[in-house]
Amino acid sequence: MQPDIAVILPCYNEEAAIGATIADFRAALPSARIYVFDNNSSDRTVEVARAAGAIVRTERMQGKGHVVRRMFSDVEADIYVMADGDATYDAAAAPALIQMMLDERLDMVVGARKSEVEEAYRRGHRFGNKLLTGILARLFGRTFSDILSGYRVFSRRFVKSFPVLSAGFEIETEISIHALELQMPVGEVVTQYGARPEGSVSKLSTYRDGWRILRTIASLFRLEKPVLFFGSIGAALALLAIVLAIPLAITYAQTGLVPRLPTALLSTGLVILAVLNWFCGLILATVVRGRREVRRLAYLSFAAPGDQDRESGKTTA
Repeated sequence: MQPDIAVILPCYNEEAAIGATIADFRAALPSARIYVFDNNSSDRTVEVARAAGAIVRTERMQGKGHVVRRMFSDVEADIYVMADGDATYDAAAAPALIQMMLDERLDMVVGARKSEVEEAYRRGHRFGNKLLTGILARLFGRTFSDILSGYRVFSRRFVKSFPVLSAGFEIETEISIHALELQMPVGEVVTQYGARPEGSVSKLSTYRDGWRILRTIASLFRLEKPVLFFGSIGAALALLAIVLAIPLAITYAQTGLVPRLPTALLSTGLVILAVLNWFCGLILATVVRGRREVRRLAYLSFAAPGDQDRESGKTTA
């Protein structure tokens, strides 16, 4: 039984590129349904997409995260191929990514970007990607070489068990962390990344979106690793309390007096705060474990890639 494949393309003002993107994916995956989810475009993106034969849907809430949430909610398929509508990703690589998913029974395959064109993948973006990837590896133990790639292939059980919370371009980071936290089988394939066609303009802001991604990583670190997060804060507070208390202890040993009472009270307060942080981390770790078990059970309620015929109750959009 051939898997039902859906190509999902989030778009915002991509009139110059969406037609070529649809044509490329149509040539690479002739049997796939191609969806374009428009995000309040002010140009002719919708008209061009319809003329190219895509199924066009609309998401009014602005931001790529909102669009991905809508795509994952509305589209029913066995395999989802997600890419941007700017004709920069190599559509011809999609069959290889899908085959890797089926052969190795993976839940996500990332198309890691490789570009020989400076305009396609600027140095600032490359540096930021490496920096964020390194931070993610330190916090979560393992990662991908390109956590910000928008070219990904998903299994049905990944899509239907992923609670999208992001609003903007930090969605790729959230997707990566979700896969790492649930220890899903994932893979990565290097794919070509080209420059945008003439007339197509990038919507990315290096500093603004980079800051949002950093905030997302920090927030998810707090939510998913509370013992380490709050334990680190507690350790810092305890260390500061010890530094402040050492001169007091020396003076007390020499004179039997505590002349700097405010400093002593401050040190005591810092130790109390440190202990509270440690206990907060321990309590929240129990809550996180329960949430992770629920997410894991939701994930396991769907068939693995290649076993779609065993799954009941699936309908086609």
